[in-house]
Amino acid sequence: MGCFVVSKPSKRMIRAGLISEFEGIFRCPICFSQMRLVQYKSLRCNQNHCFDLSKQGYVNVLSVASKTKYDKRMFESRRVIYQSGFFEPMYAMICNKIIDERVTKREPIKILDAGCGEGSHLHNIQQGIEPHTSVPLLAVGMDISKTGIRHAAMEYPNAIWCVADLANSPFDNEQFNTILNILSPANYSEFKRMITDDGMVIKVIPGRGYLKELRSVLYEGTNKQVYVNDSAALDHFQDHFELRDVQRVQYGFQLDEMQLQSLLHMTPLSWGTTEERLREAQEWKMKEITIDLTVLYGRK
Repeated sequence: MGCFVVSKPSKRMIRAGLISEFEGIFRCPICFSQMRLVQYKSLRCNQNHCFDLSKQGYVNVLSVASKTKYDKRMFESRRVIYQSGFFEPMYAMICNKIIDERVTKREPIKILDAGCGEGSHLHNIQQGIEPHTSVPLLAVGMDISKTGIRHAAMEYPNAIWCVADLANSPFDNEQFNTILNILSPANYSEFKRMITDDGMVIKVIPGRGYLKELRSVLYEGTNKQVYVNDSAALDHFQDHFELRDVQRVQYGFQLDEMQLQSLLHMTPLSWGTTEERLREAQEWKMKEITIDLTVLYGRK
């Protein structure tokens, strides 16, 4: 008697199924008309602008390729840090807020992570919410870095991943009831367009103590030694959204040798320093680093 081998669905087919279910969230970034999934292979709009799904399952809607400083090594380093528990208190805080806000409404939770990088923030928040709700949860990550989105799509199949420009997002109006923007540039005009009337924009900014030990090694005696832009970031957020809540999370995190090297490779703090100071940081003996983050919650 013969036996049948049941193959696992590919990442592209898993992603295509998600996109098919939620294809109404998309709009063409060229002509702004509606898009639909064609033969589980491409997103195509009413004017026949077409964007293919990659074999990893993400979709690239950039009309012009973009170059960034974010390379493969940096995203791999971020994944080491993000999977180490480095941001766990922040994830718990955000998950609790989303659960409190959305679960009682008994409608699908639709989250966009704008500037998602390699996807770990969105994945960890998705994992933190799912056990606490029976309603559908759609997770969508968008970033201008193709390298970051490729990493996300390969590692995390249960979300939609898009290479896209924050200034010209490929999503229709009022499609998300939660928009995340974690330690990343924002485009508040687009966020306001895409968020539902009862939705919430969640912005995470560094506090003055964020990575202060690393700053003191890399930038001692310079104006970069202390981060002082948190009040300006708060003011800019309030220019666009009604501030509903502010939460601050502060703690120390113990780094092992591999995590220290990963932190140095992942943070833009290492870009503007000298080789000598970078070597000093790599040989740094004090392994506890300060995490100091402010989480802003806003509505239209």
